[in-house]
Amino acid sequence: QVQLVESGGGLVQPGGSLRLSCSASGNIFSIYAMGWYRQAPGKQRELVATITSGGRTNYADSVKGRFTISRMNFKTTVSLQMNSLKPEDTAVYYCNHRTGSNDYWGQGTQVTVSS
Repeated sequence: QVQLVESGGGLVQPGGSLRLSCSASGNIFSIYAMGWYRQAPGKQRELVATITSGGRTNYADSVKGRFTISRMNFKTTVSLQMNSLKPEDTAVYYCNHRTGSNDYWGQGTQVTVSS
């Protein structure tokens, strides 16, 4: 059984920074990609950033230049550094690990950007 646990969410002022992290427990192999998605109230879940096993990254246009996704070598851990946060970034952020046969999701962590 694989479980993903996110941490690092919270309340931050506009222009501030947060770093989210996600680690997997259990027996997981052959991870092709890891990523972060978010969902705001009344909106569909959207991609924020992904990183492949080869290290290639992809970002939503809305976060380019502000967010950075990274992974630990040989580990099932992924982080999201969020800078210059805006109120529009307020959402529940979900961690994702993709293998050849499954998508695994964390429970989500709340990020609130407000003055």
